[in-house]
Parts: sequence; structure tokens; C-alpha cells
Amino acid sequence: MIIFNKQYIRKGFFIQTNKKKIIYLDRDGVINKDFGYVYEIDKFEFISGVLEACKHFINLGYEIVVVTNQSGIGRNYYTKEDFIKLTNWMKSEFKKNGIDILNVYFCPHAPEENCSCRKPQIGMITQSLNDFDIDLQKSWLIGDKMSDIQTAISANIPNKILISKEKEDKVLHVVETLFDTINIIKQ
Repeated sequence: MIIFNKQYIRKGFFIQTNKKKIIYLDRDGVINKDFGYVYEIDKFEFISGVLEACKHFINLGYEIVVVTNQSGIGRNYYTKEDFIKLTNWMKSEFKKNGIDILNVYFCPHAPEENCSCRKPQIGMITQSLNDFDIDLQKSWLIGDKMSDIQTAISANIPNKILISKEKEDKVLHVVETLFDTINIIKQ
């Protein structure tokens, strides 16, 4: 058996492995309303249309990965355990709606810690590539800050969408909600 770029050739047969197509989603401001340092279940509010959009992505053959900066942990506003409790609850809410979240990656550091995982650095994307066989060329990153878009650029993710009420000249796709991304991604 010869291995060539994760494609296998055996006895004259060509077998291609299936790389995952990923929708990388920021959390605060994309999945839930960003009230600032959201870490309590009773303060977590899904943005309208998020569940419908995620179902649509899954129907298109994508899997969902959340990549989120959580500097509130590094600033001691809440604990890692608080974040994990909320994350497990959020994932269960997605699951109740038929949506599996492949993984949630988070950076617990404050900005001044200069870590390699805080967006716009690519540490969370790199970790996802270590954990899963992902085709970044067919994947998307959706965020509500330019640091999210910079992460996509630095990680060589060509498909990116900014969720914002204001147009950004440096970004091809700017929409107001995750639900608004459906027509862009299905093209």
C-alpha cells in the first residue's frame, strides 16, 4: 500500500480518504448574543436563526467546530469550569435540535499573555487540524470581529464571512446574522 497525501493506492484501486469540511464558528456574537463575558446558562441567548443555519450546514456536508476567545478566564471573571459547564449545556441544546458540534476550542488567556491560541493567532485552527482530517480549502470561518477574519487569512482558510452591521472593505462577505450566510455557503 502506498500512502500519498492521505490517499491510498492498493492493488490498482484508488481510495481517497474523506477529509472533513468544517464550518468554524466564533461563539459570542455569532452563536449567542454577546453581552460581554457570557459564562452563565441563564445569560446565554441563542441568536435567532442559528440553529436553522447550522442544520443547513450539516445538510450540505459540513461539520461544525467552535473557536472562541474566552479571556474572561484569564482575567478571573469566571473559571474554566464555568466555561465548560456552559459549553456542555450549549452543545446539548444543539444536540436537542439534531446538531452535533464536532468540537469546541477555546483560548482561556487574557490578551496580554501573548499566547499562540488567541485569535487572530491560529492555535485553535492548528489544534483542530491535529485532531481531525480537515480540508481547509473547502471549509469556512465565520466570526463577528476582524480578528476572526485575520485568523482565517493566517490559517489559509480562503472562505470567510464577517457578521457585522457595517460593511468592511477588506472582507468579501459581510452579513448581519449566521442565518444570512446560508446562501453564500451553498454556492
